[in-house]
Amino acid sequence: MNRTITGAAVLLGILFIILGVVYWMVPAGSLPGFLPGFEAGSPHVHFKHGLGSVIVGLALFAFAWFRSGPRQA
Repeated sequence: MNRTITGAAVLLGILFIILGVVYWMVPAGSLPGFLPGFEAGSPHVHFKHGLGSVIVGLALFAFAWFRSGPRQA
């Protein structure tokens, strides 16, 4: 069970970091329609959305790191 949770946290962390980079690199008008922040024709870049996504991804990496540590007696 521990390996499953750790693996899921790492996978979600990678996805959130990628999502953060997408928010920083793609204008709001070019985002896929299913992502929050899509605004048709808008040249605005969602910096705060990207920052929040990267922070969540790093938090998931930290969670996975602490879950994968040695067991205490």
